[in-house]
Amino acid sequence: MEHDDLPFPLRLLYLILVRFCGWLVLLDRSTASKNAELLVLRHEVAARRRTHPRPGLNWADRWSSPR
Repeated sequence: MEHDDLPFPLRLLYLILVRFCGWLVLLDRSTASKNAELLVLRHEVAARRRTHPRPGLNWADRWSSPR
């Protein structure tokens, strides 16, 4: 086994393990904690829209956009 082949499988195994543990944590969470996270994420999106509003479209943009 070469030295270069060893890190990739270990990194892959680590990433799989981290994702799997994350899914297990999500399964065990209560509805209240999920609702709290959604509330925080919605607040972040609203704050970002206030600080970075969408650019206004002119007639050429509207004409060329797909319908």
